[in-house]
Amino acid sequence: MIKWNEELEIKVNIEKVWSLFMDKNIHKIMDKVEEHVLIEKQENEVGAKHRQSYREGKRVETYIVETLAYEDRPDKKHKQISFVLGKAFEITFSFTLYNIDDNQTKFIYEGQNKGVNFVGRAMMKLGSEKSNNKVVQEFMEKVNREALKL
Repeated sequence: MIKWNEELEIKVNIEKVWSLFMDKNIHKIMDKVEEHVLIEKQENEVGAKHRQSYREGKRVETYIVETLAYEDRPDKKHKQISFVLGKAFEITFSFTLYNIDDNQTKFIYEGQNKGVNFVGRAMMKLGSEKSNNKVVQEFMEKVNREALKL
């Protein structure tokens, strides 16, 4: 299993940063996501489900993303989601934002990726934590760059 927990201060208002995690803007921060369609409940409720398609090279994976937690307060925003990728990996992660002041937000990105079958567990052992950390850092930087454009 791979786990991560990273923090970053973004010099943008919490509401603007939070808008990047809404369905209509998800492509701005997750450019490999080709499809993100709400199929159950509302995007701002626990239990919401989305059909999502993700492209990695020539391969496209489609899976169901479920919202496990959702909080939208003026001082704190939080969303936790989970999905199974390729019947091999269960991926759970969350985005938490804290209002520092009118123009500054603390962004916490944490999660885990674990193998759910023999193939998934074997691939996790072969994969590198360094590579995973690079993906996490790139995502954090992407969120920061997109937030600064708002």
